[in-house]
Amino acid sequence: MKALMFGWEFPPHILGGLGTASFGLIRGMSKQSDMDIAFVMPKPWGDEDRSFLRIIGANNTPIVWKDVGYDYVSERLKYMSPQEYFNLREHLYADFSYKYVNDLGCIEFSGRYPNNLMEEINNYSIVAGVIARTEQYDVIHAHDWLTYPAGIHTKNVSGKPLVIHVHATDYDRSRGNVNPEVYNIEKNGMDYSDHIITVSDLTRNTVIEKYSQNPAKVTTVHNAVEPLSKDILSIPDKRGVKDKVVTFLGRITMQKGPEYYVEAAAKVLARSKNVRFIMAGSGDMMNQMIRLAAKRNISDRFHFTGFMKGKQVYEIFKSSDVYVMPSVSEPFGISPLEAMQCGVPSIISKQSGCAEILDYAIKIDFWDIDALADSIYGLITYPALHKFLKEEGLKEVNNIKWEYAGQKVRTIYDRVLSGR
Repeated sequence: MKALMFGWEFPPHILGGLGTASFGLIRGMSKQSDMDIAFVMPKPWGDEDRSFLRIIGANNTPIVWKDVGYDYVSERLKYMSPQEYFNLREHLYADFSYKYVNDLGCIEFSGRYPNNLMEEINNYSIVAGVIARTEQYDVIHAHDWLTYPAGIHTKNVSGKPLVIHVHATDYDRSRGNVNPEVYNIEKNGMDYSDHIITVSDLTRNTVIEKYSQNPAKVTTVHNAVEPLSKDILSIPDKRGVKDKVVTFLGRITMQKGPEYYVEAAAKVLARSKNVRFIMAGSGDMMNQMIRLAAKRNISDRFHFTGFMKGKQVYEIFKSSDVYVMPSVSEPFGISPLEAMQCGVPSIISKQSGCAEILDYAIKIDFWDIDALADSIYGLITYPALHKFLKEEGLKEVNNIKWEYAGQKVRTIYDRVLSGR
């Protein structure tokens, strides 16, 4: 079974959970002996782990040869029919700006989420048309909305079935204030796909209700977590000092509910002074949260670390007594699982996808600041409660494996192929 996957980021260069989830799923699927995955991304950096997949850089894929003022379609496409050749060139001239083409005939990509993101998404879909003609594959798999146009273009070129993977929708990111352009890309991807994978039942319901999709076409495959490496396991445990440490780690945006965390911290600190709060991450609400902490007069007990990744994340976990994820709408949320791997009891919102599979995490409504404050206070005050959730949570999360998620995805591949 050969899968051509389209993604946008991949560890170690990640800015959110999308790259982490793509990495985990592909590595889990690679345990299937007959599974062959080629992963396309806009710009590989060269230090990715390629031991279990093949990475194709869109920025390394020639689109045109430029010579003496004329543009020539790449040699890779010389076996196209005259009509296919004409259609591709018409597509390039109609939708593509040559200002992004370098001297090698490749499109340049930022490898991030730039201000001209929509242009990069369009350019990525154009490169996908070239890759679609040069690769061998049985199924197309597009991860999240940025790659849906690429997946659709590849399906149109190859006739192969398209599976899209919904890691989040704009309803999650915007608290319902949906960007029409993003919504249309998401809706188009869902409509053109042969099957839709969602990371939780919460997201599945959104896809069915908000995007008018047939329930039979939508399957939930919950995310999982990577086993801890020896490098991570060797990080010293720095808990047990005078002050307890409570941590929020993620993008500081309205989706993640950071204001509820700050308000709950103020309530906890009114009852106990021997506790410090960390907000690790960056985002458009960071300055607002700094001002809110100052307004609540807790700045001396509230620390902003900025964006953290890789080993830094686990160093924070190994210094924390409690982890909090008060997301307003979280399609899944891998970070509580990572915290629980490090023996950190977690408090998560009922509005998160991971709440569907975690029994040994405390669940509260994101807006219930009093319940959140009481839960934090209970975990830092009652050792027996902390010990119970630490031990049982660790057992639970160690059985949530990407290999199992990969087996479910393979079943979906088999289903869409047999349907054809």
